Amino acid sequence: MAAGTGLFAEILDGDAYKYYADGVWKKSASGKSVSIINPTTRKTQYKVQACSQEEVNKVMDLAKSAQKLWAKTPLWKRAELLHKAAAILKEHKTPIAECLVKEIAKPAKDAVMEVVRSGDLVSYTAEEGVRILGEGKFLVSDSFPGNERTKYCLTSKIPLGVILAIPPFNYPVNLAVSKIAPALIAGNSIVLKPPTQGAVSALHMVHCFHLAGFPKGLINCVTGKGSEIGDFLTMHPGVNCISFTGGDTGISISKKAGMIPLQMELGGKDACIVLEDADLDLVAANIIKGGFSYSGQRCTAVKVVLVMESVADALVEKVKAKVAKLTVGPPEDDCDITPVVSESSANFIEGLVLDAKEKGATFCQEYKREGNLIWPLLLDNVRPDMRIAWEEPFGPVLPVIRINSVEEGIHHCNASNFGLQGCVFTKDVNKAIMISDAMETGTVQINSAPARGPDHFPFQGIKDSGIGSQGITNSINMMTKVKTTVINLPSPSYTMG
Repeated sequence: MAAGTGLFAEILDGDAYKYYADGVWKKSASGKSVSIINPTTRKTQYKVQACSQEEVNKVMDLAKSAQKLWAKTPLWKRAELLHKAAAILKEHKTPIAECLVKEIAKPAKDAVMEVVRSGDLVSYTAEEGVRILGEGKFLVSDSFPGNERTKYCLTSKIPLGVILAIPPFNYPVNLAVSKIAPALIAGNSIVLKPPTQGAVSALHMVHCFHLAGFPKGLINCVTGKGSEIGDFLTMHPGVNCISFTGGDTGISISKKAGMIPLQMELGGKDACIVLEDADLDLVAANIIKGGFSYSGQRCTAVKVVLVMESVADALVEKVKAKVAKLTVGPPEDDCDITPVVSESSANFIEGLVLDAKEKGATFCQEYKREGNLIWPLLLDNVRPDMRIAWEEPFGPVLPVIRINSVEEGIHHCNASNFGLQGCVFTKDVNKAIMISDAMETGTVQINSAPARGPDHFPFQGIKDSGIGSQGITNSINMMTKVKTTVINLPSPSYTMG
């Protein structure tokens, strides 16, 4: 089944996909649409509705009233619907993966994997939510000095209300469900604003939740221009929590948002520190996986290699040999390296490459670009005065900085304004732990490339990489607040042993 056909025919109107509100697929009253450019062909692939601020207001009202009823739905029932949605999502992986290939040039195999992983995430969230939300705390007053046992305190987790979810282009399905599923199991309603590139994949995913039979108005998906509805959404008084994954837009959102909980993941400059005793074949394999999968367009991609001088030549040779084997071309052919998401992205990457060239970096391959397709490039002898040493390319270009001491590597890692993940390769477990403790990042991987998964692991950044923590359990907790009820007894009551 192709995208926008069969079960998905109702989400398409002519050549434009509809938006989703109050359990119905709708056309925007604006009469306008937003075009989505296919990164490979550089031509318009899809169109989505350009929703207005008035439509956003209506959606917020619907989400608010739907949430009140949903909060009264038993936990097991919420979980049942989530399991149903997960099954439908996995069943229709083919049309959704097709959208991912055409909208964001994700290699076909990876696109299917993203959808399957998303279904698994939804099911796991249902299971986890039933466990952790079904349990509260019971406290007694006499543990605090000066108190008798006259107060019994019962604590539970209650929903926040309306969650605004804003996922990024690179995982528009997986990083949408990682916000939607925890929000729903915890009793919240959802307003999803998908990225423009990735919107059609997200709309297909939302339709799977629609088919599962969730109550009307509980899940809503608005599409449109960021310039028209972006700030309007993030500053909307009806929003009780924002979960955002993306770039530095998140910093401006956090400055403008009201007094509400924020969950933000805003990219990284993940460093890979390689010690003299490291298994260089293992390192090279992880640098290829970490630096070049999905053309380096991942928050947790390896973005700078900090290698001890004595093993640098050997490592660079091993990585060069592996880079030569990477296939380059369209995502439909399942190539390793596919076009980057947009022309502006490709231009930005090229700017970093030209700056490095001008300042004398060693090019291990010749720089080659056709349209949005950039061939994989390893830059050796990168120095701290080059932009690529600090900036996040979000493309298949990887800088290598040679270091003379571990301290130098840690210093470079910690001097970054980012602090998402990092990794260290060594056979010495003591050194690994010492370096891991010294690295100012949300996660340090020992002897493996950075990664967000498995999806129940905590995932967080420090500094400009974000606030709050993700991962299924942390997201559920973050999308609730604590409510306490205190029973006051007329006289102290002690349980007799």
